[in-house]
Amino acid sequence: VQLVESGGGLVQPGGSLRLSCAASGGRFLIDVMGWYRQAPGKERTLVATISSGGSTNYLDSVKGRFTISRDNVKNTVYLQMNSLKPEDTGVYYCNADLWLLPHYDNFEYWGQGTQVTVSS
Repeated sequence: VQLVESGGGLVQPGGSLRLSCAASGGRFLIDVMGWYRQAPGKERTLVATISSGGSTNYLDSVKGRFTISRDNVKNTVYLQMNSLKPEDTGVYYCNADLWLLPHYDNFEYWGQGTQVTVSS
């Protein structure tokens, strides 16, 4: 199983980006999916999560600007980021809590990371 991310890049303050992360490579059920970020010199922090039923949770500083969503048919999670600020800069990592079939073994997977840079 692998998580493949896309959608990062360079954007000016106030701009928008949409990140995508698709899970593939086996038979599984996905529980919680989420996005984390790591700024230079800082620890990786939670940005947003979404449960299989659609319940969401956000870092306080991104509430009202970022929206997490998922497509359970495509096994994909999205992060729509609006009104971006320089402090949103960092490497964004996709995370998924998977149950591997047929034995329902539980594992946590991470994507490779995608760089988001907010700068004028």
